[in-house]
Amino acid sequence: MFPQKLNDPRAFEIAQAMLGGFNRHYRLFRGTSAEAKRRFEQADWHGQQQAQRERIEFYDTRVDEAIASLESRYQASTLPMEVWQQVKLHYIGLLVDHHQPELAETFFNSVCTRILHHGYFHNDFIFVRPAVSTEYIENDEPAAKPTFRAYYPTPQTLRDTLRRIVTNFQLDTEFEDLGRDIGHVMAAMQGRTGGERWRTNFQIQVLASLFYRNKGAYLVGKIINGFNEIPFALPILHGETGMLYIDACLFGEDDLLLLFSFARAYFMVDMEVPSAYVQFLRSMMPRKPRAEIYSAIGLQKHGKNLFYRDFLYHLRHSSDKFRIAPGIKGMVMLVFDLPSYPFVFKLIKDFFPAQKETTRELIQSKYLLVKQHDRVGRMADTLEFSNVAFPRHRFEEELLQELRHFCPSLLDESGDDVVLSHVYIERRMIPLNIYLQEATPQQMEHAVIEYGNAIKDLVAANIFPGDMLWKNFGVTRHGKVVFYDYDEIEYLTDCNFRYVPAPRNEEEEMSGEIWYSVGPRDVFPETFGPFLLGHPGVRNLFMRHHADLLDAAFWQQHKARIKAGHVHDVFPYEPHKRFYGLGKVPSPVVDGAALIADSHHDLPVQ
Repeated sequence: MFPQKLNDPRAFEIAQAMLGGFNRHYRLFRGTSAEAKRRFEQADWHGQQQAQRERIEFYDTRVDEAIASLESRYQASTLPMEVWQQVKLHYIGLLVDHHQPELAETFFNSVCTRILHHGYFHNDFIFVRPAVSTEYIENDEPAAKPTFRAYYPTPQTLRDTLRRIVTNFQLDTEFEDLGRDIGHVMAAMQGRTGGERWRTNFQIQVLASLFYRNKGAYLVGKIINGFNEIPFALPILHGETGMLYIDACLFGEDDLLLLFSFARAYFMVDMEVPSAYVQFLRSMMPRKPRAEIYSAIGLQKHGKNLFYRDFLYHLRHSSDKFRIAPGIKGMVMLVFDLPSYPFVFKLIKDFFPAQKETTRELIQSKYLLVKQHDRVGRMADTLEFSNVAFPRHRFEEELLQELRHFCPSLLDESGDDVVLSHVYIERRMIPLNIYLQEATPQQMEHAVIEYGNAIKDLVAANIFPGDMLWKNFGVTRHGKVVFYDYDEIEYLTDCNFRYVPAPRNEEEEMSGEIWYSVGPRDVFPETFGPFLLGHPGVRNLFMRHHADLLDAAFWQQHKARIKAGHVHDVFPYEPHKRFYGLGKVPSPVVDGAALIADSHHDLPVQ
């Protein structure tokens, strides 16, 4: 029950202090995101990576600061519930006309649940549901830029309009040949629209900030022609001369879903009103949950909050039971799922087999490494939760027995709930070993090629996956192979890649034991084969496409380049989409006239 009166002066002060803590967080978050433009212009790739890692830590740091301040000034953890109910009502009032109300509500939840040591799903004074609408929020300040800009080209002005769209971002680095690039974009547009006739309201809408990640800047928008909308993105990269060029033109929801994939690092983008960006992006990717879009633009804490709300909603509207996840059981993690829900739940076991020399703390550090690192489309993002309550009647008994045996320290079965004190949640994929068992010859070849490419992309990102067994990789709905078992990963530069020494005598040659010394981070790539290539068909495909992965020289060369400061390019789109990457340069159109079909035809965009 909410209080009838707002009669405690501490409540308003606490609400103001909490909102002040959030405002400080978002000011710093936005500042480092805005600085991505300067880092991109200066090709400061190591600075970009460092900022990416540090920004992830901002939120928890600000929450800790807010808690320390409230405890010091108000002994917040000792205040009665009536005061906290008043705090929430005051806080709601302070969010009127706020530009990030949904994020401020999540910050409130984070602070309160830490102070009160109680999960917010049981508390009616926490924002279980949003209290302030995010619809139609805009920054009305005179000097503020809008969420997106709309352009209205004619066939005759299309080239000039596209040039203006790019130059309006005022990048302080020149393009090699922007006219050439615009010609390629127009040719790509013609190929995508099929010469559809222009409607009266033909327009191009473009988000007002570029999206920065790794070594790229992405211009994101959509073409609107009558009732048809085509999402698009233009990757802008640095050439060998240091000047810029547009590398591709990505079209349609599928291309955008890969660009904003859960297996890639978060974007840096300067946003005054994040909800408006999410609404725009959702119109281009309606199949992508809002939670994942918030996470993709760096607001992963609010993405996590939305995910949990969606999860509770799914539980209320489903009746199947949690079960042990299909596939080979792991030695370190206990994994379960809900058949109707596209995610898996992972818990670190309380004990491990003797051959696994690890600890809970070390495994947690590996998952944090992945969260902060460039995932290059090959490592699944994880959501980390504490004290998650599940309805006990939704658990299969076999799963409960596994939890009691392997994870008793994480399990609380009090009342009608099963409460897990620490759990990771990841997007569900088809384990690669299971996929290969059921694959057609064509699917098998694609999967083996993807598997090798996944490892090479990880290598380019300075990651050695450690355990490269097929069961530790999954296949996404787009056919991408993604790594998801992190307990043995290491930085590539921390590993020592060696050839197996030649035996010095017949005794060593015939020995079934290793006769040479092996350091804790020594890796012998030529020994991967027996563990990975038992299936003759898989072996033939692997040796045809990725035999270099069994050669220590491959790993040594990449390690040396990374240690020398080289940052690899890893593209979130297929090579054939690049204008210049493979020497395949499409003939540019001269003007917009080629984009118009015969006026007697009315062709829909396919």
